Amino acid sequence: MDPWIPPMQALRALEAVARTGSLTKAAEGLHLTHGAISHQLKGLEEDLGVRLTQRAGRGIRLTDEGARFATRVRVALSELAEAVREVTEHSNPRQFRVSVMPSFAARWLLPRIGRFLAAHPDIDLDVRATSLLVDFRRDDADAGIRYGAGSYIGVMSEHLMDDVYFPVCSRKIDGGLPKRPADLSRYLLLRSDAQVWQTWFRAAALDWPEPTRGPIFNDDSHLMQAAIEGQGIALARSSLIGNDIVNGVLVRLFDIEVPSPWRYYLVYPPSVSQSPKLAVFRQWLRDEIERDAQMPQNVGAPRGDADKKPRAPASMRGRARA
Repeated sequence: MDPWIPPMQALRALEAVARTGSLTKAAEGLHLTHGAISHQLKGLEEDLGVRLTQRAGRGIRLTDEGARFATRVRVALSELAEAVREVTEHSNPRQFRVSVMPSFAARWLLPRIGRFLAAHPDIDLDVRATSLLVDFRRDDADAGIRYGAGSYIGVMSEHLMDDVYFPVCSRKIDGGLPKRPADLSRYLLLRSDAQVWQTWFRAAALDWPEPTRGPIFNDDSHLMQAAIEGQGIALARSSLIGNDIVNGVLVRLFDIEVPSPWRYYLVYPPSVSQSPKLAVFRQWLRDEIERDAQMPQNVGAPRGDADKKPRAPASMRGRARA
């Protein structure tokens, strides 16, 4: 008689909880609700007759049995993912799957993808947008583009490009374009989880704390859209500004910019390092990056002379955000 195997969804839930150490993060990674993950784990425990998790403060942790089982499940899922990758590669040898961050996909990759398709009609580019780091042992991906320090364990990593920050806004913003950095005290500053304003303030000789009020975005494509709609001034990343400055959709303010501590990297498993499709995609990325470097970056308002003691906006006064 064939051995019984628990439902795949329950096994994936257990592996995700073991890997992330959190029900919430596991749910986000599997695109499920917190309650759905809990239900899957409870059902798995009932099916196996073994306690796999236990309470740990406000969260949960795996029991010793649960941790050992999750390790074996992870290996099995990795083998299964590799088998799927191999069979799909044979069934569609033209496909090349790339994992990218949602903001990078929306603001950098997708506007350019038409040029890739036109130049390489023999490759079916499959773009997977996710904020989670790709795990090539588990995820169905051939390569990834990541924004970070570049120290990714177990994969090949190639530096693609650097990034800088500078303020931008729409020409239709209420009050007109600011003339000097100190004028920002009269505007709403849009915030992002990815970067802080205070570093740019220091570069502009403004002794202001980090803003603590106003909208905050966890995706830079949403941040840029809010700026385009004239909702405030955003601290933009050069990699995600696209053609918005050249086309006049956004205006770059002042000539002051600060380097990002993070860089973009092309990552991939050693097993695909000699892939012709990877070589084509890599060269196309570098060609597009070089193309960007040749584009003008017009500054909409000169820096001017800063006040000796510019007054910070009310939203910035008081304690800075940690």
